[in-house]
Amino acid sequence: MSTAVKEERLIYQTSPAVTLATNTFVNVPVILQYENTPLISVVREQQLGFTTEIPIYHSDGTYLAKVRGTRMFSTIDGAKSGLVMRSLAHITVCELNGRTVFEIQHASGDAFRTRAELHTPDGVFIKCADSMPEIFDTAGKSLNLGGINMQNCTFRNTRIGIQIFKDGRMGMGVR
Repeated sequence: MSTAVKEERLIYQTSPAVTLATNTFVNVPVILQYENTPLISVVREQQLGFTTEIPIYHSDGTYLAKVRGTRMFSTIDGAKSGLVMRSLAHITVCELNGRTVFEIQHASGDAFRTRAELHTPDGVFIKCADSMPEIFDTAGKSLNLGGINMQNCTFRNTRIGIQIFKDGRMGMGVR
């Protein structure tokens, strides 16, 4: 008589923590959203645990690629445009026509830091550098996001970290 032993393993994973500019988002699935379009999301990958997902749009709104973690998946339009992803020591850079579109800086452990300059499907430009995101309309005019300076904040367990609207409204820690 044979005895079968069923082996069960528990896998412990910490909540993902993502730093965008100087702000940290813990267990927040959508870090940055424009209108109803997620621009920086945290997704679960079977073998890796958690990673980021970022759609890349051209300034004319053309969907060029999706970046998932350190991998880029070009669309047909993206391949035609010459979108390039480079992996260097502790940094992944996505470039279009020799200009950096975004960077993911890898830190120790599971941490990473994102600096983003992203276009939206309607051509609006969003830049996230040192504190609050900046939004520019298609003519390059800066839109006021309420005069808020948000630095070194931590958002936990919300559905959306920062939601920006084309009229300059903004939501933070959206449930």
